[in-house]
Amino acid sequence: MTGATVLDHPLVTHKLAVLRDVNTSSEVFRRTAGEVTLLLAYEALRGLSTTSKTIHTPLEETETQVLVEPRPCVVGILRAGLVMVESILTLLPDSPVGHLGMARDHDTHEPVPYYQKLPSDIANREVILVDPMLATGGSAVAAIDALVAEGCTNIRLLSIVGCDAGVAAVLTAHPTVGITLAAKDPQLDSNAYIRPGLGDAGDRLYGTL
Repeated sequence: MTGATVLDHPLVTHKLAVLRDVNTSSEVFRRTAGEVTLLLAYEALRGLSTTSKTIHTPLEETETQVLVEPRPCVVGILRAGLVMVESILTLLPDSPVGHLGMARDHDTHEPVPYYQKLPSDIANREVILVDPMLATGGSAVAAIDALVAEGCTNIRLLSIVGCDAGVAAVLTAHPTVGITLAAKDPQLDSNAYIRPGLGDAGDRLYGTL
């Protein structure tokens, strides 16, 4: 399946092994998910727009490149996306944050929107949408639909683990959205969980198993 960038780095594969391990505690899971997010962001945000700025070093005047204004907006899909938002804010501390609540209906496996709070000027910003798991793609597509309805035209999706079905769903609905994954697993099971995956990311993050 094309259309998604999947990281290939020994640090990522090592940290993914920690996340996948059923014996990993919630505290270690949260910390490791944040570390993987930083590595994801480094790759995914290569294309952030920059502009030229003249600054003075201790020795001379020089031209540099800085991020354009307004800064990108980070949008997390609740609740599991919160840990990724916090990590990205260490790189983009001046960025505003939006939240989209998407509950999963366990019978239909479809997302049920229940909350939305976005910056009023989000249409003028690049958007970094984060959710640890890209399984069926239902929540991601619903979230992107909500962002497009607000006028957003430049959206990137970052997920820790995805699969072909999720990638295909997103790109079918929104072919211009960039997707970056730490890993892409081969399949979904009958309950629409990624296999081998890492379980329910929200439950593992917050100890609600």
